[in-house]
Amino acid sequence: METLESELTCPICLELFEDPLLLPCAHSLCFNCAHRILVSHCSTSKPLESISAFQCPTCRYVITLNHRGLEGLKRNVTLQNIIDRFQKASLSGPNSPTESRRLPPPQRPFTATISATIGTLGGGSGTSGSSARGSPATSSHSHSLANHSNHTNHNNANHSPAVIAKMDYRISCQFCEQDPPREAVKTCVTCEVSYCDRCLRATHPNKKPFTSHRLVEPVPDTHIRGLTCMEHENEKVNMYCMVDDQLICALCKLVGRHREHQVCSLTERFDKLKQTLENNLTNLVKRNGELENQMAKLIQICQQVEVNTAMHEAKLVEECDELVEIIRQRKQVIAVKIKESKVMKLRKLAQQIANCRQCLERSSALITQAEQSLKENDHARFLQTARNVAERVAMATASSQVLIPDVNLNEAFDNFALDFSREKKILEGLDYLTAPNPPSIREELCTASHDTITVHWTSEDEFSVTSYELQYTIYTGQTNFISLYNSADSWMIVPNIKQNHYTVHGLQSGTRYIFFVKAINQAGSRNSEPARLKTNSQPFKLDPKTAHKKLRLSNDCLTMEKDESSLKKSHTPERFSGTGSYGAAGNVFIDSGCHYWEVLLGASTWYAIGVAYKSAPKNEWSGKNSSSWVFSRCNNNFMVRHDGKEMLVEASLQLRRLGVLLDYDNNSLSFYDAMSSQHIHTFEISFLLPVVPTFMIWNKSVMILSGLPVPDFVEGNSLDHQEQQQQMGLCRQESPYLTGMKNCH
Repeated sequence: METLESELTCPICLELFEDPLLLPCAHSLCFNCAHRILVSHCSTSKPLESISAFQCPTCRYVITLNHRGLEGLKRNVTLQNIIDRFQKASLSGPNSPTESRRLPPPQRPFTATISATIGTLGGGSGTSGSSARGSPATSSHSHSLANHSNHTNHNNANHSPAVIAKMDYRISCQFCEQDPPREAVKTCVTCEVSYCDRCLRATHPNKKPFTSHRLVEPVPDTHIRGLTCMEHENEKVNMYCMVDDQLICALCKLVGRHREHQVCSLTERFDKLKQTLENNLTNLVKRNGELENQMAKLIQICQQVEVNTAMHEAKLVEECDELVEIIRQRKQVIAVKIKESKVMKLRKLAQQIANCRQCLERSSALITQAEQSLKENDHARFLQTARNVAERVAMATASSQVLIPDVNLNEAFDNFALDFSREKKILEGLDYLTAPNPPSIREELCTASHDTITVHWTSEDEFSVTSYELQYTIYTGQTNFISLYNSADSWMIVPNIKQNHYTVHGLQSGTRYIFFVKAINQAGSRNSEPARLKTNSQPFKLDPKTAHKKLRLSNDCLTMEKDESSLKKSHTPERFSGTGSYGAAGNVFIDSGCHYWEVLLGASTWYAIGVAYKSAPKNEWSGKNSSSWVFSRCNNNFMVRHDGKEMLVEASLQLRRLGVLLDYDNNSLSFYDAMSSQHIHTFEISFLLPVVPTFMIWNKSVMILSGLPVPDFVEGNSLDHQEQQQQMGLCRQESPYLTGMKNCH
């Protein structure tokens, strides 16, 4: 039944054919739908009568019209008869005629089913159908629903807002004839109608095509009816225009302005937009979570600020009260001292005043007596009385300095002063102590050896710093220093440093470290910006126990020279042996870090320099096995060699100083012309074991310079990985100069 229904559906209106026309391409079309297509092509300059052709909406075949227009096309009478029988069969069933009369218009139950299968018609133009044509039954049903809506609104006016909200939420059956209608129990998405239990049983018997209808919990009518096209009235949207980014109907694609645009189904666009929205929503939710965490931290910091502020304010009051109490106590002590000094000085002055008064009284009496004697005119009487008085006056005059007491000016208390200017300045400078400013590491002053680094730094608040703390760890290439700093397990800490420099011992050679300096006082601490400092390469010398018997090493084991005279040397497993294997190895094995050394080549034109595992054979050339990698020269040819594979490389014939960079941690071995700062070649090696520097010569001599810092030109020169892989791929082919190299030796 469903397949038959899909075959009887118009590709334009998505309803059962009504007055179908038989097109020359054998497809059918409703007469009204064909007329709407012609109307859509009309304009002021092109009336309907002048349109003589249109495209079949199913196969795009061009239909040519004669002077009669659509009337000139044949009616598909057979199809119309099939549709009539199909409708009658659909309406017949076990229900009573009364219940059947209460069904919606005949087209209604089949509308969405036809819409769901329209993908098989009309070139997959969509999955959603348009609304049914208006009919008396439909109009009557709509009018009934409108009256019911008005009646409900009128009744709601007599209820409270809470009751009205509850009544509005209640979804009523749209098929009931009683007033008020019963509450809906299901909504048929296919029919786009909500039913109560009784109406649902009457309209949806358990038989096809109703068994395919989709029943859901009751939802408002506006949620299940599709959107209509903005350009074509009563046409439901069933496509999505990708060019204009909008919903369109089938007519928009067939005859409208979206005819040439790229379109997709609503389902495809729905899935894509939903996925995009879900991804963005996930990111937004994640971001909101991060913002919430950040805000929680900020709120926590604000709360901590409040707590710390209150604590500092209380501490300020306490400290100031202590200062005021100290001043008050000192005021009392000094006031007591002043009073005691005053009493002592006044007592002394009172004694002196009493002595002066006593002397003054005796002197005044003697003066009075002498003046009386001077008034005597009788010589005899004068001589009799004045003799004794004259003696007493002479004695008093002679002893005047003894009789008059000395006055001590210090007793006036004017040589004491209260000077608190120094204390006032200290009080005026009272302020809260802050954490010192971050120190600055002076990288240009820092020095390094193969196992030590001396760090120098400066601080603007040197006098307020109590001590410094140095923190360091191996640099792993991580650019997020905050995350690196938070991983406290890997940091070494040197506390309580009093100077502005410190030397760290026991570091790995050829390794880069991250350093922080923390300035500390009673108020807190602050960190410097991170500084990346590196230890020098591992120093080494040539190991005499590995040197070939036809090589002579210098006393300092830094120079090796080819010597054809046979020297008696004991044979050891680590010694280079065999014809042509004139080599020697360094006295260290390297298993970490980045190391750089140089080889002074002098006038030698036959040599091979590189690294090897301890297990590399000593009776053949370095690079002829899988355990060694070398850069080699044979006369005017330069090449690199590993595992018996050789590749020519470009280098200057004036090469006199070869730089070797072994980056064990990053799995690479590079060679440079140290004089011209030119890169020669880089091996990409997955190191499995420790390696040892190896040196081979076939003429003249070479000298080794080890323990060097990595030069700037080496730091800045790195090959692109893809290019390096291409070069390594060429190593799989044997060099045409291999035979010549063998002949050289």
